[in-house]
Amino acid sequence: QVQLVESGGGLVQAGGSLRLSCAASGRTSSNYDMGWFRQAPGKEREFVAGITWAGSTNYVNSVKGRFTISRDAAKNTVYLQMNSLKPEDTAVYYCAATVNYWGSDKRLYPYWGQGTQVTVSS
Repeated sequence: QVQLVESGGGLVQAGGSLRLSCAASGRTSSNYDMGWFRQAPGKEREFVAGITWAGSTNYVNSVKGRFTISRDAAKNTVYLQMNSLKPEDTAVYYCAATVNYWGSDKRLYPYWGQGTQVTVSS
């Protein structure tokens, strides 16, 4: 079992930046694959970015070139650096963990954080 806690959300103007953090605790292992998802009001939770324990990454097309996912295994923490933010990036952002998977299917991530709100004003 692993617990995930997100932080770093907030209100930012369009074009600004935020860095989200996801701290893992409990039965932690550097071999977990991690993902960031987001959910806007009235919409489905969608995949944003994923990173394997080895550091391979993938992104949804809408954030490529603007967002960067990274991890610090020593700190059991995953980050999402978000640049050039747009109003359509407004959502609650969730961190999730799984093993042997780093794709976009949220059903394959058994561990989730509580989420952090990101609001981008125009």
